[in-house]
Amino acid sequence: MSSSPLAPDTPPSSCVTTRNSASSNGESRKRFEILCRTVFSKFKACFGDDRQHEFRADRDSIDIVYKSLQKDTQLADITEIIQKLHTVIDEAIETRTQGRDDDTIYDISKIDFDRLRQEFQRTAAPNTTVQNLRAAIEKRLNRLIAQNPLRTDFQEHYHQIVREYNQEKDRVTIEKTFEELLRFVNELDEEQKRAIREGLDQESLALYDLLMKPELTPKEIGQIKQVAVELLSTLKDERLRVDQWRDKEGTRDAVRSAIFDFLYSDKTGLPTTYSEDEIRDRSEKVFQHVFYAYPTVPSPLYPASEVGM
Repeated sequence: MSSSPLAPDTPPSSCVTTRNSASSNGESRKRFEILCRTVFSKFKACFGDDRQHEFRADRDSIDIVYKSLQKDTQLADITEIIQKLHTVIDEAIETRTQGRDDDTIYDISKIDFDRLRQEFQRTAAPNTTVQNLRAAIEKRLNRLIAQNPLRTDFQEHYHQIVREYNQEKDRVTIEKTFEELLRFVNELDEEQKRAIREGLDQESLALYDLLMKPELTPKEIGQIKQVAVELLSTLKDERLRVDQWRDKEGTRDAVRSAIFDFLYSDKTGLPTTYSEDEIRDRSEKVFQHVFYAYPTVPSPLYPASEVGM
């Protein structure tokens, strides 16, 4: 394989090598991009100087690498990266449908990691591949955590993978990191499916998680699901539709009180196994989440495809 599977178009081998070296870790990539922009700025400042043309070839070479990195960063999501990698992993992965075309969404849970590891060893720019996958995962992870503040375990798991990668980046470590990142993507897939398994959408799942506590009966769990759905619906229909409700103390207090009253009520609230202190604690957590996630209705954090059943 003569070039990186994630290379935009087909850059020369020198570009692939430079891009791979610059992508040895996230910080080195950022530093390289900053230095590139410094070069462009200084080159532009020399406009009109007769000696400028002597450095144009060097500047253009740097520009090729820089634009290549920028195009990597703009990759939309995990699926697109996997599609870019299909020349490496086509034989290591099964899809849910027979055959494959450019729009196929790869089922990462079906990857044959033994075969993938063998194929990845042939990649010309493994650092670049890992960094591009990391960038896409971070975008997705940040969105999932913004939607549900109790997903921090996923964030810690991801950071552990990155820490281990940064400690020692030999070829074996890079291959191991690539495999772990793909397994981590599968964990994120399963987390996104959890709302469906619970019979909720992503919005109500966030409230459900905030309201839960250990050792509840199935009946109490069912009651909490109903509370989460109805509380969210009530807030969205009433309190959260006040224009710029977060900017005024009176409207903020009204939302906070409405949440507590709803959770404390015998008719709409949490199971009787919750003490008043537990209800106050859950009320405040729900308020903090609502304050962050609902500057407007609908919330900008939840795509329409994730709302409703």
